[in-house]
Amino acid sequence: MKYKANTPDEYIAQLPPERKEVIEKLRTILLKNLPKGFTEQLSYGMLGYVVPHSLYPAGYHVQPELPLPFINLASQKNYIALYHSGIYADNTLMSWFKDEYPKYCKRKLDMGKSCIRFKSMDDIPYSLLEELCTKMTVKNWIDLYENTIKR
Repeated sequence: MKYKANTPDEYIAQLPPERKEVIEKLRTILLKNLPKGFTEQLSYGMLGYVVPHSLYPAGYHVQPELPLPFINLASQKNYIALYHSGIYADNTLMSWFKDEYPKYCKRKLDMGKSCIRFKSMDDIPYSLLEELCTKMTVKNWIDLYENTIKR
């Protein structure tokens, strides 16, 4: 779903109460657990966690005026989505996440290339997501991005 917002707080304020609670909790996890250097902004109409131009001046290769995206968090029509570019680019991280997921969640993993979908608001593996946030530093992400995606 598209929300008209200029800041992460404005985005969250527009959410229905049951979604707001989950997005706020996920946002807190991201802000607390992402390694130093990632910054929060509104990105592609979602909450975005990016590598700012001050750390990676080249920006996103598709649109260099934008900072390098890493994670996006969104309330979609039928689910909450966490888009994690690191999982998409790193097979080892993807394997780790897929192996760990059933230990934290009763439901089957619903995932696209980088999109982890949570359709049930009462079965989100928050502690697994906390750990996932710690797995890749800004430097790791830039190196991986330049060696796999940017090519």
